[in-house]
Amino acid sequence: MLKLKQLMGFVAAAGMLLNVTAYAQDTKVIKLATTTSTENSGLLGYLLPKFEADTGYQVQVIATGTGKALKLGTQGDVDLVMTHAPKAEAKFVEDGFGVEPRGIMENDFVVLGPKNDPAKILASKTAEEAFTKIAKSGIPFISRGDDSGTNKKEILIWKAANVTPDFAGYKSIGQGMGKTLLMANEMQAYTLSDRGTYIAYKGKLDLQVDFDGGKTLANPYQVILINPKKYPDLNHKGARAFSDWLISDKGQQLINGFEVQGQQLFKATYHK
Repeated sequence: MLKLKQLMGFVAAAGMLLNVTAYAQDTKVIKLATTTSTENSGLLGYLLPKFEADTGYQVQVIATGTGKALKLGTQGDVDLVMTHAPKAEAKFVEDGFGVEPRGIMENDFVVLGPKNDPAKILASKTAEEAFTKIAKSGIPFISRGDDSGTNKKEILIWKAANVTPDFAGYKSIGQGMGKTLLMANEMQAYTLSDRGTYIAYKGKLDLQVDFDGGKTLANPYQVILINPKKYPDLNHKGARAFSDWLISDKGQQLINGFEVQGQQLFKATYHK
């Protein structure tokens, strides 16, 4: 009987050791919820190996719309988020789920469409004017429809234009930016895209920038840590290491240096 008890004790101790070891290994893993644009553009594939080589951490990426990314943060399912919807991010922080938001980079949104511009939006002075022309033209418009930062921006433009997006050509598909671009290309439709993903996919598309809004369509990205008071068991040390690395001189230089087809996709924006 004693031997059996001793054996059971050894098994329990071994189980505890395995759990501790697994936890130690897990703390080297950082769970990041971010937008499809950071993945589809190739930015994460460019940055993460450099961060991992510098720190020894491994980053597990969940690429989804900003709304879903922030929801994962709200539920404590990830260690940090990197998104691009300022109002939603502000609420995320105000509600106590996110801390230390840092603006790390930006690009901009563009309205893509057929090269012959059938809705005649090239001469538009505002995004609202361009959207109004598209709605009246009968030409299809493909919406991501996924509560992403891009989708949120699109909805704001429709609202500002006083247009309800229920016209015959409007299609909301619930997909990421890459799939949305491919469908818009197939249908020769208009769509709103972040410039970075458009450039990354440009070789696959027979679409062009039919409206460029400049600063009015700025697309800023933030990295936000999950509040340790809400979820103390997350990998806060690793999350902070990644956030600090992104705003470091090296991280910001790498963001500026990321190019596709000779074009810079993102502009680093963190200021100390």
